[in-house]
Amino acid sequence: MNCLIIDDESAARAIVAQLCKNEGNLTVVDQFSNAIQAIKYLNQNEVDLIFLDIHMPDFTGFDLIQTLKNPPKIILTTSDAKFAIDAFEYECIVDYLVKPITLKRFQKAIEKAKKISTKIPVQEVTSLNGEAKEEESQLYINIDRRLIKIEIPSIYLVEAKGDYILIKTDTKNYTVHSTLKKIEEKLPKDLFLKVHRSYIINLKRIIDIEDNSVLIANDVVPVSRSNRSELMKRLNLL
Repeated sequence: MNCLIIDDESAARAIVAQLCKNEGNLTVVDQFSNAIQAIKYLNQNEVDLIFLDIHMPDFTGFDLIQTLKNPPKIILTTSDAKFAIDAFEYECIVDYLVKPITLKRFQKAIEKAKKISTKIPVQEVTSLNGEAKEEESQLYINIDRRLIKIEIPSIYLVEAKGDYILIKTDTKNYTVHSTLKKIEEKLPKDLFLKVHRSYIINLKRIIDIEDNSVLIANDVVPVSRSNRSELMKRLNLL
Protein backbone atom coordinates (compact mmCIF):
# COMPACT_ATOMS: atom_id res chain seq x y z
CA MET A 1 0.00 0.00 0.00
CA ASN A 2 1.17 3.51 -0.82
CA CYS A 3 1.11 5.63 2.33
CA LEU A 4 1.25 9.29 3.28
CA ILE A 5 2.39 10.57 6.68
CA ILE A 6 0.98 13.89 7.92
CA ASP A 7 2.25 15.13 11.28
CA ASP A 8 3.72 18.44 12.42
CA GLU A 9 6.32 16.66 14.61
CA SER A 10 9.37 15.41 12.71
CA ALA A 11 10.11 12.73 15.31
CA ALA A 12 6.59 11.34 15.04
CA ARG A 13 6.87 11.21 11.24
CA ALA A 14 10.18 9.38 11.51
CA ILE A 15 8.73 6.75 13.88
CA VAL A 16 5.76 6.01 11.62
CA ALA A 17 8.04 5.90 8.56
CA GLN A 18 10.28 3.33 10.27
CA LEU A 19 7.30 1.21 11.31
CA CYS A 20 6.09 1.25 7.70
CA LYS A 21 9.54 0.23 6.47
CA ASN A 22 9.59 -2.69 8.91
CA GLU A 23 6.25 -3.93 7.58
CA GLY A 24 7.66 -4.43 4.10
CA ASN A 25 4.39 -4.10 2.20
CA LEU A 26 3.95 -0.38 2.96
CA THR A 27 5.57 2.31 0.82
CA VAL A 28 5.75 5.85 2.18
CA VAL A 29 5.40 8.03 -0.92
CA ASP A 30 5.68 11.34 0.93
CA GLN A 31 5.57 13.10 4.30
CA PHE A 32 4.11 16.48 5.27
CA SER A 33 4.39 18.67 8.34
CA ASN A 34 1.12 20.54 7.73
CA ALA A 35 -2.32 19.83 6.29
CA ILE A 36 -2.23 22.50 3.57
CA GLN A 37 0.77 20.96 1.82
CA ALA A 38 -0.83 17.52 2.12
CA ILE A 39 -4.13 18.69 0.59
CA LYS A 40 -2.29 20.12 -2.42
CA TYR A 41 -0.57 16.76 -2.88
CA LEU A 42 -3.80 14.76 -2.49
CA ASN A 43 -5.60 16.93 -5.06
CA GLN A 44 -3.15 15.63 -7.66
CA ASN A 45 -2.15 12.21 -6.37
CA GLU A 46 -3.85 9.12 -4.96
CA VAL A 47 -2.67 7.06 -2.00
CA ASP A 48 -4.05 3.95 -0.31
CA LEU A 49 -3.50 4.96 3.30
CA ILE A 50 -2.83 8.11 5.33
CA PHE A 51 -1.28 8.25 8.79
CA LEU A 52 -2.83 11.47 10.04
CA ASP A 53 -2.11 13.47 13.19
CA ILE A 54 -5.13 15.23 14.69
CA HIS A 55 -3.41 18.18 16.37
CA MET A 56 -1.70 20.42 13.84
CA PRO A 57 -1.36 24.23 13.69
CA ASP A 58 -4.24 26.11 11.98
CA PHE A 59 -5.79 23.02 10.36
CA THR A 60 -6.62 19.82 12.26
CA GLY A 61 -6.69 16.28 10.94
CA PHE A 62 -10.50 16.31 11.01
CA ASP A 63 -10.50 19.54 8.98
CA LEU A 64 -8.32 17.86 6.38
CA ILE A 65 -10.68 14.90 6.07
CA GLN A 66 -13.60 17.24 5.40
CA THR A 67 -11.79 18.79 2.42
CA LEU A 68 -11.41 15.44 0.64
CA LYS A 69 -14.27 14.28 -1.57
CA ASN A 70 -13.13 10.65 -1.62
CA PRO A 71 -10.71 10.18 1.25
CA PRO A 72 -8.51 7.06 1.28
CA LYS A 73 -8.19 4.83 4.32
CA ILE A 74 -6.94 6.82 7.29
CA ILE A 75 -5.20 5.80 10.52
CA LEU A 76 -5.21 8.60 13.05
CA THR A 77 -2.13 9.15 15.20
CA THR A 78 -2.38 11.34 18.30
CA SER A 79 -1.22 11.70 21.88
CA ASP A 80 -4.77 12.42 23.05
CA ALA A 81 -7.16 9.47 23.39
CA LYS A 82 -10.22 11.63 24.03
CA PHE A 83 -10.88 12.08 20.30
CA ALA A 84 -11.42 8.37 19.69
CA ILE A 85 -15.22 8.68 19.74
CA ASP A 86 -15.14 11.54 17.22
CA ALA A 87 -12.83 9.52 14.98
CA PHE A 88 -15.27 6.68 14.48
CA GLU A 89 -17.90 9.04 13.07
CA TYR A 90 -15.87 8.82 9.86
CA GLU A 91 -16.13 5.70 7.71
CA CYS A 92 -12.73 6.42 6.13
CA ILE A 93 -10.94 6.15 9.51
CA VAL A 94 -9.97 2.53 10.02
CA ASP A 95 -8.09 2.87 13.32
CA TYR A 96 -6.86 5.26 15.98
CA LEU A 97 -3.30 5.01 17.33
CA VAL A 98 -2.33 6.75 20.57
CA LYS A 99 1.29 7.89 20.83
CA PRO A 100 3.74 6.44 21.67
CA ILE A 101 2.84 3.85 19.05
CA THR A 102 3.88 0.27 19.76
CA LEU A 103 4.80 -2.24 17.05
CA LYS A 104 2.02 -4.64 18.06
CA ARG A 105 -0.64 -1.92 17.96
CA PHE A 106 0.68 -0.61 14.63
CA GLN A 107 0.51 -4.06 13.06
CA LYS A 108 -3.06 -4.48 14.25
CA ALA A 109 -4.04 -1.20 12.61
CA ILE A 110 -2.42 -2.25 9.33
CA GLU A 111 -4.35 -5.52 9.35
CA LYS A 112 -7.58 -3.54 9.70
CA ALA A 113 -6.58 -1.31 6.78
CA LYS A 114 -5.86 -4.30 4.55
CA LYS A 115 -9.38 -5.63 5.05
CA ILE A 116 -10.88 -2.44 3.65
CA SER A 117 -10.25 -2.18 -0.07
CA THR A 118 -12.46 0.69 -1.26
CA LYS A 119 -12.53 4.43 -0.79
CA ILE A 120 -15.60 5.89 0.89
CA PRO A 121 -16.98 9.26 -0.25
CA VAL A 122 -17.01 11.85 2.49
CA GLN A 123 -20.77 12.27 1.94
CA GLU A 124 -21.30 8.79 3.40
CA VAL A 125 -19.84 9.70 6.77
CA THR A 126 -22.36 8.91 9.50
CA SER A 127 -22.92 10.54 12.85
CA LEU A 128 -23.01 8.76 16.21
CA ASN A 129 -26.78 8.30 16.04
CA GLY A 130 -26.48 6.61 12.63
CA GLU A 131 -27.96 9.44 10.58
CA ALA A 132 -26.11 10.51 7.43
CA LYS A 133 -24.56 13.95 7.53
CA GLU A 134 -25.65 16.48 4.92
CA GLU A 135 -23.54 16.79 1.79
CA GLU A 136 -20.65 19.14 2.27
CA SER A 137 -21.50 22.75 1.40
CA GLN A 138 -18.08 24.29 1.98
CA LEU A 139 -15.12 24.95 -0.26
CA TYR A 140 -11.58 25.54 1.00
CA ILE A 141 -9.28 27.93 -0.86
CA ASN A 142 -5.57 28.54 -0.41
CA ILE A 143 -4.79 32.20 0.37
CA ASP A 144 -1.27 33.16 1.51
CA ARG A 145 -0.57 29.57 2.68
CA ARG A 146 -3.78 29.51 4.73
CA LEU A 147 -6.89 27.47 3.96
CA ILE A 148 -10.01 29.61 4.11
CA LYS A 149 -13.48 28.06 4.23
CA ILE A 150 -16.19 29.48 1.97
CA GLU A 151 -19.85 28.54 2.16
CA ILE A 152 -20.66 27.43 -1.39
CA PRO A 153 -24.19 28.95 -1.51
CA SER A 154 -22.64 32.36 -0.74
CA ILE A 155 -20.67 32.26 -4.01
CA TYR A 156 -22.55 34.10 -6.74
CA LEU A 157 -19.87 34.55 -9.41
CA VAL A 158 -16.47 33.14 -10.40
CA GLU A 159 -14.40 34.97 -13.01
CA ALA A 160 -11.22 33.80 -14.75
CA LYS A 161 -8.34 36.27 -14.67
CA GLY A 162 -5.32 34.78 -16.41
CA ASP A 163 -3.63 32.32 -14.04
CA TYR A 164 -6.05 33.30 -11.26
CA ILE A 165 -9.76 33.20 -10.56
CA LEU A 166 -11.85 35.80 -8.74
CA ILE A 167 -14.44 34.27 -6.42
CA LYS A 168 -17.20 36.68 -5.44
CA THR A 169 -19.28 35.93 -2.34
CA ASP A 170 -21.89 37.79 -0.32
CA THR A 171 -19.31 38.98 2.21
CA LYS A 172 -15.94 39.09 0.44
CA ASN A 173 -14.09 38.55 -2.83
CA TYR A 174 -11.12 36.18 -3.11
CA THR A 175 -8.38 35.98 -5.75
CA VAL A 176 -7.02 32.44 -5.99
CA HIS A 177 -4.25 30.90 -8.09
CA SER A 178 -6.36 28.32 -9.91
CA THR A 179 -8.35 27.70 -13.07
CA LEU A 180 -12.03 27.98 -13.91
CA LYS A 181 -12.08 24.31 -14.88
CA LYS A 182 -10.74 23.23 -11.50
CA ILE A 183 -13.29 25.15 -9.46
CA GLU A 184 -16.08 24.10 -11.83
CA GLU A 185 -15.36 20.49 -10.84
CA LYS A 186 -15.74 21.40 -7.15
CA LEU A 187 -19.03 23.30 -7.43
CA PRO A 188 -22.43 21.53 -7.44
CA LYS A 189 -23.71 21.33 -11.01
CA ASP A 190 -27.32 21.83 -10.01
CA LEU A 191 -26.46 25.27 -8.59
CA PHE A 192 -23.71 26.60 -10.85
CA LEU A 193 -23.29 26.96 -14.61
CA LYS A 194 -20.43 28.07 -16.81
CA VAL A 195 -22.06 30.64 -19.10
CA HIS A 196 -18.88 31.94 -20.74
CA ARG A 197 -15.30 30.78 -21.06
CA SER A 198 -14.42 33.27 -18.30
CA TYR A 199 -17.48 33.08 -16.01
CA ILE A 200 -19.35 30.66 -13.77
CA ILE A 201 -22.57 31.90 -12.16
CA ASN A 202 -24.83 30.82 -9.32
CA LEU A 203 -28.16 30.20 -11.06
CA LYS A 204 -30.18 31.05 -7.97
CA ARG A 205 -28.62 34.50 -7.83
CA ILE A 206 -29.71 35.69 -11.28
CA ILE A 207 -31.62 38.98 -11.07
CA ASP A 208 -32.22 39.70 -14.74
CA ILE A 209 -31.46 38.28 -18.21
CA GLU A 210 -31.20 40.45 -21.28
CA ASP A 211 -30.01 39.36 -24.73
CA ASN A 212 -26.57 37.85 -24.19
CA SER A 213 -25.95 38.80 -20.57
CA VAL A 214 -27.22 38.14 -17.05
CA LEU A 215 -27.28 40.41 -14.03
CA ILE A 216 -25.85 38.85 -10.86
CA ALA A 217 -25.80 41.23 -7.88
CA ASN A 218 -24.16 44.31 -9.45
CA ASP A 219 -22.28 42.38 -12.13
CA VAL A 220 -23.34 42.15 -15.76
CA VAL A 221 -22.01 38.81 -16.98
CA PRO A 222 -21.75 37.91 -20.68
CA VAL A 223 -23.37 34.69 -21.88
CA SER A 224 -21.76 33.02 -24.87
CA ARG A 225 -23.97 31.84 -27.72
CA SER A 226 -22.95 28.20 -27.16
CA ASN A 227 -24.01 28.32 -23.49
CA ARG A 228 -27.23 30.32 -23.87
CA SER A 229 -29.44 27.30 -24.68
CA GLU A 230 -28.19 25.41 -21.61
CA LEU A 231 -28.89 28.45 -19.44
CA MET A 232 -32.45 28.63 -20.74
CA LYS A 233 -32.96 24.93 -20.01
CA ARG A 234 -31.82 25.37 -16.43
CA LEU A 235 -34.15 28.25 -15.64
CA ASN A 236 -37.64 27.78 -14.26
CA LEU A 237 -39.42 29.64 -17.06
CA LEU A 238 -43.12 30.46 -16.88
